[in-house]
Amino acid sequence: MIPVLRPMVAFALCLGLLLAGCSESERPLDSPVRLEGSIFGSFYQVTIADSLTQGQARELEEGLLAVLEQVDAAMSIYRDDSELMAFNQAPLDEWQPLSNELVEVLAISQSVAEASNGAFDVTLGGLVNLWSFGSEARPREVPDDETLQARLAEVGPDSIEIDENAMQARRRRDVFINLGGVAKGHATDRVAAYLDAEGIEHYLVNLGGDLIARGYRDGDGEPWRIGIEAPLDDRQEATHIVPLHDISVATSGDYRNYFEEGGKRFSHTIDPRTGRPIEHRVASVTVAHPSNAWADAWATAVMVLGEEEGLALAREQGLRVLLLVREGEGWSSLASPAFADYFGQELSDEMGLEVR
Repeated sequence: MIPVLRPMVAFALCLGLLLAGCSESERPLDSPVRLEGSIFGSFYQVTIADSLTQGQARELEEGLLAVLEQVDAAMSIYRDDSELMAFNQAPLDEWQPLSNELVEVLAISQSVAEASNGAFDVTLGGLVNLWSFGSEARPREVPDDETLQARLAEVGPDSIEIDENAMQARRRRDVFINLGGVAKGHATDRVAAYLDAEGIEHYLVNLGGDLIARGYRDGDGEPWRIGIEAPLDDRQEATHIVPLHDISVATSGDYRNYFEEGGKRFSHTIDPRTGRPIEHRVASVTVAHPSNAWADAWATAVMVLGEEEGLALAREQGLRVLLLVREGEGWSSLASPAFADYFGQELSDEMGLEVR
């Protein structure tokens, strides 16, 4: 009897553990559910207001991490095996087959580059590296003018050519493509598309400050609310609270990543037309757009252009744009007509917006 009894006890024990595991997996979680961690040298935070079990939440996080890994494998300049790095090292004037998403992001980049007269340009990677803000291991110092001019001579949207129908592209000059101004926005869109495909209706995705909102934050139909960060070097503080519903937001700012030399501040935002960091009063640009990739690219373009040219581009393109402009020790809030119209007069008055 003993040889028979022991297997039966073991079977009962395994079955009990299995049932306990199933029970834990099916346990309902309090809403909202927050999934968060580190990615792309920054963070991801996905808040979901739909009803979820612990097992569903775990599967969703595994899925969204797989999506982020795919984007990183396609567009990172910090891993030698990425698709983008292979393209950057491919022979000049030879067409290279590329993935759908890399072609899509390159096409968005070229479109914004053309519309902004070169204020946004993903071919400036060599300049970004030269100023110590890219993947090259360089000391943070002002580069010599001869080297700067040599790299600037290669830069320009005409240095790459894209064939969207054949899903291929080629470099015409020896440029180093850096998708830092658009890839994170694309990743945000991809995570949102994944959640949509999984049937999730109410969520807020935040990838290092790039956000996209769907549905509502609770059962009462309350919109998601996000803070527009004040341009402060020493702390994080919201200067405006904005409601979001079925829209994405991207912000470009110069108050986090910079270095100082000789008492002068050098921003990580490089003007592709001059090869030098921007020097105007605009501290940050926030763009609301259905696509975060587009919002990301437009925010960078307007940030490069500055107050007058940036708002002129926003009016021309019908962009929803908010600028924080330094005024002595403080700042003022300027908005495009499309931004004020979208968020309404009451919020515009509450934010103290000057609409231009």
